[in-house]
Amino acid sequence: MAIQRILSGMRPTGKLHLGHFTGALENWVEQQNLMREDGSRVYETCFLIADYHSLTTSLDTGDLYANSLDMLIDWLSAGVDPEKSPVFRQSRIKEHAELFLLFSMLVTASRLERNPTLKEQVRDLNLESLVYGHLGYPVLQAADILLYKGTVVPVGEDQIPHVEITREIARKFNNHYPHPLNGVVFMEPEPKITKFSRLVGLDGKSKMSKSLGNTILLSDGSEEVFKKVRNAVTDTEKIRKNDPGRPEVCTVFSYHGKFTPQMQRDIIEMDCRSGSLGCVDCKKICAANISHALLPLVEKRRYYEAHIDLVTEILYEGERKAQAIARNTMEEVREAMRLG
Repeated sequence: MAIQRILSGMRPTGKLHLGHFTGALENWVEQQNLMREDGSRVYETCFLIADYHSLTTSLDTGDLYANSLDMLIDWLSAGVDPEKSPVFRQSRIKEHAELFLLFSMLVTASRLERNPTLKEQVRDLNLESLVYGHLGYPVLQAADILLYKGTVVPVGEDQIPHVEITREIARKFNNHYPHPLNGVVFMEPEPKITKFSRLVGLDGKSKMSKSLGNTILLSDGSEEVFKKVRNAVTDTEKIRKNDPGRPEVCTVFSYHGKFTPQMQRDIIEMDCRSGSLGCVDCKKICAANISHALLPLVEKRRYYEAHIDLVTEILYEGERKAQAIARNTMEEVREAMRLG
């Protein structure tokens, strides 16, 4: 069976938090290491530092490189293996911009305006006006995926409209520009519905976001983790220690669901409901379990921070590998389009 290729990426926002880990990085590492019975990999994986995409909502580039390195260190600490998965900056592979331009000729503005994901982003970010680059976000995303001949796109159900735009662009390109030798330049990638474990923010009201100050960073030590968990929102009706609690509405218990072993979690739930476990002690247990889970990442981060030259070498090597793939794809595109 032929190996399939996945391209995944993140905007470079600096150090990552638990939401990034449970919502993406865990899946990345799993996909990277998934093996068949014959010992072959199920997927080739490529991981993109999406610095072009970051410009759609902020024009500030002063910290972009530093944030990219910080994010890459968290990727490596979480288990991304650069020997298996090239890691690279979008802006260093100029073919992204070239293919984005060509794909922009194949999709109408009205089609992009109907994208429900775009409408949600405008609402969530409280954008008063929409720049052309943000409207064309799915087109650049299509260029990202197809430039590396991605065949599978792991997404949540809310991201399926983006994948459909990618499929439409691939189909339209192939219809207009059949390759003289290969026939079809781009395979239409298939969406792979993936369950992403979402962690609510410490405030209990939204997802984790550094801009909202409700996160636990992957780089946080045990003292910092406890300080943050201590201030997390719990059941508003459990005011005193002996009050019976409702774990199903408690932010801290949702973290137990991810980081606390099942047997211990069952006891915590029972003691919370009976009122024999107070929130302070519950938070101490939760913080300790989170810190235990993060300890290997924190130790690896310290290593990479002390060997930053290794991090930049990993990045440059990943960009060299990505450049070779992108160059080959664009040669096919130019041949099919009869462009110089």
